[in-house]
Amino acid sequence: MRNLTRLPFYYGWIIIAVTFVTMAIGVNARTAFSLFFPPIVDEFGWERGVTAGAFSFGFLVSGAVSPLIGRMMDRLGPRAVMELGVALMAGGLLMAPLTSRPWHLYLTIGVMVGAGSVCLGYSGQSLFLPNWFNRRRGLAMGLAFAGVGIGSMTLLPWVQHMIEQTGWRTACTAMGILILVVLAPINLLLHKRPEDIGLEPDGDAAPSATSAKPISNIVDPDWAGIDWTLKRALRTARFWWLASGYFGGLYIWYAVQVHQTKYLLDIGFSPSVAVWALGAVSLLGIPGQIVLGHVSDRLGREWIWSASCLGFAICFAALIALKSFPTLMLVYLMVLAQGALGYGLTSIMGAVVVEIFQGKHYGSIFGTVMLAALAGGAAGPWVTGILHDVSGSYRLAFVIGIGVSGFSALAIWMASPGKIRAVAGQLHRARTL
Repeated sequence: MRNLTRLPFYYGWIIIAVTFVTMAIGVNARTAFSLFFPPIVDEFGWERGVTAGAFSFGFLVSGAVSPLIGRMMDRLGPRAVMELGVALMAGGLLMAPLTSRPWHLYLTIGVMVGAGSVCLGYSGQSLFLPNWFNRRRGLAMGLAFAGVGIGSMTLLPWVQHMIEQTGWRTACTAMGILILVVLAPINLLLHKRPEDIGLEPDGDAAPSATSAKPISNIVDPDWAGIDWTLKRALRTARFWWLASGYFGGLYIWYAVQVHQTKYLLDIGFSPSVAVWALGAVSLLGIPGQIVLGHVSDRLGREWIWSASCLGFAICFAALIALKSFPTLMLVYLMVLAQGALGYGLTSIMGAVVVEIFQGKHYGSIFGTVMLAALAGGAAGPWVTGILHDVSGSYRLAFVIGIGVSGFSALAIWMASPGKIRAVAGQLHRARTL
């Protein structure tokens, strides 16, 4: 532990680097379902709603285990959680090639990959990353989650190439092996909080009797002074606004992500354009997450959540327009809005909850909020697929997505994390109270 405190840089940046790599591989291993989706449908002839349902079922499983993962994080820390995620996700991907019936897909891609993704993805990382930074929380999390974009531009084309050359089963197996070989060892470097290794958040020096008293970012001391347990949080309107906002956020995210590739193919775009669009979204998410995360440290989390929801609303509108005007310009608009704006949600997902319910039970509370979020992630692809099967078109599903985008933004404003704790750029608000 003493050696870690003597490093020439803050150990929190090692935490960010490990998370960057974990997200690059772990999140994109799940995103790759969008690439597996067309060949699975073509091979087995299953309805799209049934096939996409495996992905949605994974979100139901994710939602069911999310509170348990939060409690596990509170008790055992990130190393135990991440290694569990590695075992589940790798096992699911290695077993998925044995699929011959829908329930096989639901067990592997649904149960195992779904449960593993809670640990390795945005939910699991947001359970401990906010502990390492206060002033630069949004920026740090934006940098960590930007790994998803790098992974999408490197892993997804590789997966698509393997699908075209050797089939989706080989691609699935390769992803499972990659997760085991890379992620299992590097996640042993994680620690839950800087205090566990003798450090302070942001790499600050430990306070002494002679040091100046730090400026408090607390706006509502009565609320911040409560020892928030899950039971107490559940009795507040703020919790339910958070749950509603997070449900909507993941609904719109995955409604687009799962069906985007197939939709572009249906309306006449080539497979190369469809795959490029999926990867480019995550590539644009790299500067989007970093910049919007940094801006959220200056303006507040509510503004950035709203900007991200606006990005998804524009994305849905562009997709609707593409049916009548299938031009590359509209594809570019859809990709830009979804990636540069929409992906900003991830940079503040952990910060919003911790700034309202900060405390020793944060993991349990955040895990329960993510239960609602993952239910939204399950509902988005499933509802979108069912509406297509019933109507023969994605139009109604995309219109609903625009409405959900607006509701999600409103819900986070109602939760108002900025009324509890001010971000670094708004500390003057706390000083005047």
